[in-house]
Amino acid sequence: MISKHISDKEGVYSNTATRKGINNKPGDKQLYNMKILAKQIFEPVRSWVGGPVKINSFFRSEELNTAIGGSKSSQHCKGQAMDIDDTFGHKTNAEMYKFIKENLNFDQLIWEFGDEENPAWVHVSYVSEEKNRNRCLLAYKDENNKTKYKVI
Repeated sequence: MISKHISDKEGVYSNTATRKGINNKPGDKQLYNMKILAKQIFEPVRSWVGGPVKINSFFRSEELNTAIGGSKSSQHCKGQAMDIDDTFGHKTNAEMYKFIKENLNFDQLIWEFGDEENPAWVHVSYVSEEKNRNRCLLAYKDENNKTKYKVI
């Protein structure tokens, strides 16, 4: 188990990896980072939400990250980022974003697409108590449909 509420399988699951036969197994360092992120971010969020929180994406191997068109510097590849989505209706993504921003120490917190009321999902990363930037961003598509980020 990565944490009380995240199984090893959930931390590495990817439809794309399964479909393309990509090995999405983290190394020891990535697994260590995943456990820290789960402890410092996911478990407090889940406790506050009061029920399950869907993890859309957690660890991504370099091969998987390339296959999905992820950023070359993606913290997912280090086990330091996860995308969460409260599809179970306990809290909205906007409420989770606000909770993390106001209560937790994080590196990056991204309002991923959606609209002004609610992001489609929330990206959150964690490096360490000392190195976290507490940086809040908004993801959007430019006129060429390229993902861009704006500090908010």
